[in-house]
Amino acid sequence: MKKILITITLLITSLTYSQNWKTNFEEAKATATEQNKSILLVFSGSDWCGPCIKLDKNVWQSADFKTYAEEKLVLLRADFPKKKGNALPEDIKNGNLALAEKYNKDGYFPFVVVLDKTGKVLAKKGYENQSATKYISELQAIIK
Repeated sequence: MKKILITITLLITSLTYSQNWKTNFEEAKATATEQNKSILLVFSGSDWCGPCIKLDKNVWQSADFKTYAEEKLVLLRADFPKKKGNALPEDIKNGNLALAEKYNKDGYFPFVVVLDKTGKVLAKKGYENQSATKYISELQAIIK
């Protein structure tokens, strides 16, 4: 019985703090325009890039970041997994390649690009081992 209650609590908590990462740029722009938010475009290698995994765990999955993002950002992930079992559908893969050609020509991972609602670059950021609080304060300085 105790295990069931813990499982239900964890499920409800995860749903409360879930994030809506988009994978389509046009959809992200439409949402950003509709909600008057900036776009946080993240280039990641979710199954091979150590710093990408750390950034996800330490920042993107933190309760503070999730709360901030819900209010201020449309989240867009351009993922480039290498393992066959994590292969993306062809349309998402092609969309990610187009985003990389436009916003990440040098192929850095992780690479974060803050865009306005029209897709104009406001800032670019590589990996830094920092807390979610510090990351949010840097985003707040960019997004006014």
